[in-house]
Amino acid sequence: MALEHAYAVIMAGGGGTRLWPLSRRQRPKHMLPLLGTDTLFQATVVRLQGLFPPERLLVVTTAAQRSALHEQAPFIPPENYLSEPAPRGTAAVVALAAVVLRGRVGPQALMGVFPADHYIGQPARFRQVARAAFAWARRGYLVTLGIEPTHPATGYGYIQRGEALGEIEGWPAHRVLRFKEKPDLETARQMLAQGDHAWNAGMFFWTVERIWEEFARQMPATHAVMQDLLRAWGTDAWDATLRALWPQLQVETVDYGIMEGAQDAVVIPAHGLEWSDIGSWDAVWKLLPKDEMDNAVAADQGLVLDGRGNLVYGRSGRLVTLVGVDDLVVVDTPDALLVLPRKQAQRVRDIVRVLKTTGRQDYL
Repeated sequence: MALEHAYAVIMAGGGGTRLWPLSRRQRPKHMLPLLGTDTLFQATVVRLQGLFPPERLLVVTTAAQRSALHEQAPFIPPENYLSEPAPRGTAAVVALAAVVLRGRVGPQALMGVFPADHYIGQPARFRQVARAAFAWARRGYLVTLGIEPTHPATGYGYIQRGEALGEIEGWPAHRVLRFKEKPDLETARQMLAQGDHAWNAGMFFWTVERIWEEFARQMPATHAVMQDLLRAWGTDAWDATLRALWPQLQVETVDYGIMEGAQDAVVIPAHGLEWSDIGSWDAVWKLLPKDEMDNAVAADQGLVLDGRGNLVYGRSGRLVTLVGVDDLVVVDTPDALLVLPRKQAQRVRDIVRVLKTTGRQDYL
């Protein structure tokens, strides 16, 4: 059953390159069918349809990606694909969506914010916890979901939970004590040992009125732009006003700009979602089916002999073979080949950095 007065905001404007060479600027990971026939964006839409009818799904993306995303989910009304004039961070995405929802619906609208490029293996359970999160949002809280850590990751933000506020439909909620962005390894180990920290999944729930108040309190310059945009909403001046004012927005994430200093922030420990942000090729390997030697072969044609723990991901049409090697990532595309140890999958960012600094932009 759809939630009353609730809207989903899907953040789908990223140009991520952590899954290079498959993910590129013009076709980032949320537009790719990494784990099956659906793209990550399509899987996100399907997951949310149990909570929202298509007319209450908003997609914030770039002008370059808007048409392709609409082709992937044509049942979402065209006017619900909102184009950012330029990337300014997730705080700007939230601000734009809040302006549109305040203009269309009013300050009482409930707003859920969801990345387009995450994996959730238990979508029904996700919908349960999302309903509980919206219930807390109706009470005036700014709500986020915390993912139970499985290891001391240094690439995620962490949320420390405090006082218990009660339960809704079996899901407990806690006041947020603090957010900690991407700690070093020793700090991450200490937080896991404390037992009161969760990974920040980047999913948020609030009313438009509450997030509007937080922008006014914490990011007043952005709030001033939001006020000007709201005055232009529904008029012929909207597009021109958006283009003119957008560069004035502070480049910031909603985590840093709003949630770290938010009043009445609440975290719900969202256990059992089988969540992943698919932030590396090692994460892809973990999610794909494997043979008896723990090899994951997702290639047009792929073969591994006498090897264990390898990922073969091919989209070139060539036969990709590995013999007598362990724990490698091999990604074959028509114009680029990646080979690296699976445990060093995060070093793809080093390759991307070198390509940028040496002027090889055609490969990004």
